[in-house]
Amino acid sequence: MLFRYGTDSRGKLVKKAVVYTKSEHLISIDRIDPDALQIINRLRDAGFTAYIVGGAVRDLIVGNTPKDFDIVTDATPSRIKRIFRNSRIIGRRFRLVHVVFGTKIFEVSTFRSNAEGSVGNDFGTIEQDVMRRDFTLNALYYDPLQEQIIDYVGGMRDIKKHILRPVIPMEAIFVEDPVRMLRAIKYSATTHARMSFALRHKIRNSAALLGQVSPSRLTEEMLKIINSGHSAEIISEALDTDLYMYLQPAAAAMIYEKKDVEKSYMENLTKMDELSKTQPDVRLGKKLYFLLYDFVASLTDWKKEVKESVTASELYARTWKECRNFVLPMNPQRRELEFAVKSVLTDLGVSFRQPSAKKQTKNDAEKSTDSVQPAKTKKKSKNKKKKAKNLKDEPKQENA
Repeated sequence: MLFRYGTDSRGKLVKKAVVYTKSEHLISIDRIDPDALQIINRLRDAGFTAYIVGGAVRDLIVGNTPKDFDIVTDATPSRIKRIFRNSRIIGRRFRLVHVVFGTKIFEVSTFRSNAEGSVGNDFGTIEQDVMRRDFTLNALYYDPLQEQIIDYVGGMRDIKKHILRPVIPMEAIFVEDPVRMLRAIKYSATTHARMSFALRHKIRNSAALLGQVSPSRLTEEMLKIINSGHSAEIISEALDTDLYMYLQPAAAAMIYEKKDVEKSYMENLTKMDELSKTQPDVRLGKKLYFLLYDFVASLTDWKKEVKESVTASELYARTWKECRNFVLPMNPQRRELEFAVKSVLTDLGVSFRQPSAKKQTKNDAEKSTDSVQPAKTKKKSKNKKKKAKNLKDEPKQENA
């Protein structure tokens, strides 16, 4: 174990961070995306510092495969853009750089100052940047060239002890960004990190702050939960902390009203998680099916609807509208929601069968014969009679 030193306000030498070596963190360089390594190497070659940061470091420590490799550096966005031709600057207030390698996008950010709390946009140092991170398990910096983890806040210890501890002061963390409450329950569920009584109590008391969050951000967070493979655990935490009534208000109301619905709803979420794990690339509509099933099943007596010969298109139109309102404020792609609604209706006995190609061709042919052919036949017959009359009236020619 090594230490990184700095000076305090009086100029006294103090320990700033713990530095863990490869023999302590056990992260293999082979698990780092080669393109992420290339970005860090090029930034270092240009004279800047650069680290992998956040969730990727956490996942590497616990043995999971990171979905993304976020990078932080002391280079400004404009300098990063000049170094990487395959990049673009995004954001107006909080400017970041996306470096693109084929279908992969790497987010490269500049160290930020915490002078204005965790939402300011001034550039700063790594010591300031770490104090803007939400929880200690996300506040670790990994140097893949030296193969070292730099820990300013005890994040390594908290990961090993399965503790979820905020970096930002409790009175500010959720006020500055309410979405951090959703991240807290997600981390607690997926990493089995225990929340203290004080943190859970703070989340419950702050739940209403989610009402200020835009539908687009809530949609993004809800889709992350759906695709996580741990939706049952996360949503169970969301229900316990009163967050789900802001994330999916109609579903929360249905669950709170009927306990038997809660059991079925959670069972369907478990099935959705199994699908996500066995088929990671499965389309979203197949996952939304499990969110919608209990709601659609409760709308009406579907056996009676089918028996009374209500058309499938009419049933679908009414149900789609109800489901669109049910998932608000989430706004998934329309075609995926349509797929999910039709899938649920099909399983409830509503038939959306289309006529076979052979049968359709036969029907079209019959239609064509009934409406067009008689008119042509009649016209042809009339012309034939007229021609015969003209031949009869024409005088015969004599041989010369």
